[in-house]
Amino acid sequence: MKNSKIVGLGHAVPQTVVTNDDIASWIDTTDEWITERTGIKERRFFDPEIEESLAKMAKKAADMALKNAKMNKDDIDFIIFASITPDYFFPGSSVLLQRELGMGTVGCLDIRNACSGFVYSLSVADQFIKTGMYKNIMVVGGEIQSTAIDMSDRGRSTAVIFGDGVGVAIMSATEEQGVLSTHLHAEGTYAEELYVKDPGSSRPREERQPEQILDTSGYKVYMNGNMVFKHAVVRFQEVINEALEANGLSASDIDMLVPHQANLRISKFIQSKMGLSDDKVFNNIQKYGNTTAASIPIALSEAWHEGKVKEGDLVCLAAFGSGFTWGSALIRW
Repeated sequence: MKNSKIVGLGHAVPQTVVTNDDIASWIDTTDEWITERTGIKERRFFDPEIEESLAKMAKKAADMALKNAKMNKDDIDFIIFASITPDYFFPGSSVLLQRELGMGTVGCLDIRNACSGFVYSLSVADQFIKTGMYKNIMVVGGEIQSTAIDMSDRGRSTAVIFGDGVGVAIMSATEEQGVLSTHLHAEGTYAEELYVKDPGSSRPREERQPEQILDTSGYKVYMNGNMVFKHAVVRFQEVINEALEANGLSASDIDMLVPHQANLRISKFIQSKMGLSDDKVFNNIQKYGNTTAASIPIALSEAWHEGKVKEGDLVCLAAFGSGFTWGSALIRW
């Protein structure tokens, strides 16, 4: 049975930089308030006149990943695209990226697991490769959150957090070690603690028709921040330790932990609990905010391009988010 290995990485973010001071000019907050609670200093916001679409932004990241993998689009057998903010309500953005890349009839899959989406997608790709179904899979995490953010005092707790971007990993079959294991979990009991209610289908017809919609609050992100934080710090540790134990390893063996960039306080808490030094945890939430499914692949791509992830390193990816869903992946680079 083949193993799967990440052979190329790429990322793309919008040109428009939005600082905490910019946010403070729109809603009642300050740079100090945002930094203290999230660690974020700035983020990137999508501009339709510049980036045009999520699929077009994803193509830039995909082109970078293909170049780094020394491949072309015709080498890819399958696309998996994790996003909760696709260009259309349906179809998902995987087919739109396929079209942008000119990839013919290559199969496409969309995954809607929010902040855990990339880890879930990587796990699915790993299984496809291990079974021999596909040899080279493009795994994408991409989001445009800014155009749906509630930029009012009511939405302050979420408005300061989210940003936009895309990250891409090319995964290939190999005889070498690569993805050692992946571990996925969910707890739907807490689905409404972090969610966007609409446009949901389980409504009376009159509530789903645009001409009837007067209250648009259901289209905004709702997050019970305290609840999410309390569960995240527990589940992050659990799922990282689960991966280590499954492979007979310990936290001291980790060369690089790339956590979902939800909140710098969460990352620092996990780092402390795991006993990891600063050079063994990669964070870039300070400049990009929380880019949901894109956060891990963007961070992993940056870490690799900066030489902080090297051949032979033990790399751990971990995520927690809406659902609640969470997961980890342990990779021998």
